[in-house]
Amino acid sequence: MAILYCNFIELSNLFIMWLLNDANRKLSLPDWLSIYRILAAPALVILLFTEERSLFGLFILISFVSDRLDGFFARKMKIVSRRGAQLDSIGDALTVVIGLAGVVKFETAFVQQHLLVILMTLVLYLFQLFMAYVRYGMPSSFHTYLSKLAALLQAVFMVTLFFSGSELWLFYLAMGFSMVGIIEEILLVLFLPTWMSDVRGLLWMLNRQTL
Repeated sequence: MAILYCNFIELSNLFIMWLLNDANRKLSLPDWLSIYRILAAPALVILLFTEERSLFGLFILISFVSDRLDGFFARKMKIVSRRGAQLDSIGDALTVVIGLAGVVKFETAFVQQHLLVILMTLVLYLFQLFMAYVRYGMPSSFHTYLSKLAALLQAVFMVTLFFSGSELWLFYLAMGFSMVGIIEEILLVLFLPTWMSDVRGLLWMLNRQTL
């Protein structure tokens, strides 16, 4: 495990140095917050395997908070870039996947009881990701209002689960919005021939096209 962690850190450092060596690729504060989530991923995996439930819950909470902060600062600083969207998507994906792994590890019985809903959401997400790679050669990174709301609900559910136990209504609320948000992104991939970042939603895009 320690060897894997060191290799991950080394590769991450090389990736960051590649970004820094390009004068046209200066990293912004939102970029660094996304990079934090990427670098935090192996530490979360170690906490997962050592069954440090409380520490895992704390650090997954920090990662989720960093996600909210990078979006806030990106809007305030008016920073929109392809690289920033990609870093944000990678950080988000790692955080959610490891968070779900934590749910499986620490709440196995809950996962078994609601496996069908979880699998349906996961299959939809993977299908959307596949379509985006076929269409754009990269994740969609639309950051729609629905996807942001779904991510927030997922974060609240996971953190609540790790610290105080499962809330069934919150689980179904998070999964419901996640499914609707993913379906919207699938339709956006079909609708948009070229990649765009910060697409607010399908109705917003349709209204924009008619103006």
